[in-house]
Amino acid sequence: MKRRPTQLDVATLAGVSPGIVSTIINNRTNGNIRISEATQQRVLDAIKELGYVPNPVARSLAGGQNRLLGVFTYEALFPLEYRNFYYEFLIGIEKEAEIQDYNLLFFTRRQGTQKRVIYQNGVNSLQLADGAILLGLGTDREELARLNNEGYPFVFIGRREIKNGQISYVAADYKRATREIVEYTINKGHRRLALVQGSLRAEPQLDKQAGYCDATALNGLNESLAEIHYKENDQITVEWLKMLFDKGVTAFIVESTSEAKRLAAVAAQLGKHAPADFSYAILGDPMNLEEIIPDATTYRTPRQEMGAQAVRLLCEILTAGGEIEPRQVILPCHFQPGNTVGAPSHPA
Repeated sequence: MKRRPTQLDVATLAGVSPGIVSTIINNRTNGNIRISEATQQRVLDAIKELGYVPNPVARSLAGGQNRLLGVFTYEALFPLEYRNFYYEFLIGIEKEAEIQDYNLLFFTRRQGTQKRVIYQNGVNSLQLADGAILLGLGTDREELARLNNEGYPFVFIGRREIKNGQISYVAADYKRATREIVEYTINKGHRRLALVQGSLRAEPQLDKQAGYCDATALNGLNESLAEIHYKENDQITVEWLKMLFDKGVTAFIVESTSEAKRLAAVAAQLGKHAPADFSYAILGDPMNLEEIIPDATTYRTPRQEMGAQAVRLLCEILTAGGEIEPRQVILPCHFQPGNTVGAPSHPA
């Protein structure tokens, strides 16, 4: 990874001395030191081009670190409530940061009603911290690529891919977990399945679909026996569900708890209930833990451990001074058998 730009880099690009750069950065141009507006603008342009951010905290430790780790989320609100899906990640981050003797700096600023962004006026705001943990669904891939190209140390929680490069991340093994839950369903005797996913096609959704396809193919179920449907909640209708029941579908693998609740409610309108009349399994935890179905067949994402592992990985990167290749850590999910998957009422 590239090192972070320094005042000397700014001075070299602007064609001035480091002292001039320091004077401008510290806003001392109105005193005895006179610097032309053109020179000031050259320095400001160089700062923006290099993405240099002056650190406001005196660096007192060897290696020039503040012992500050940033935490940034692309979510609309910072997940500080225990019911939020992302809250457990923060618990893991906080506990491990304390073990590693780092303080945490939360980046919460938004530009008006717009989504959160890392680059403010073209400058990486995360450089106030030694490195950062990033998380959230609404990922800006261009920002990740730019951080990567500039050599800023960061770790993403969740698998994220960028063009022309790799980043360090800690992810849950959704592919394997989905494969296991589908095989569990097939071993109960189901030979006609349907995967129900929403319209979002990010890496977690793609991994889950890959696990579903692997498991069904390995068990001899072709596409007509292992269907895939992209449905938002309001698209799960009586007509659609009746069509699948009439085709012989006996088990549903659903992306989210909200979809599972909708599926169960619509099935009830047809006089069908799980697991007596059909089965369903849920691929992971709900975004709001108040939506949990306690007895559902599902798997749990190791969120606290992912947060802790992200901190450990970031600390390794910082200790190495960025001189290591991007690393990806994949952690297993935890299967919960529940009781929403049973034997089919009419075995094939």
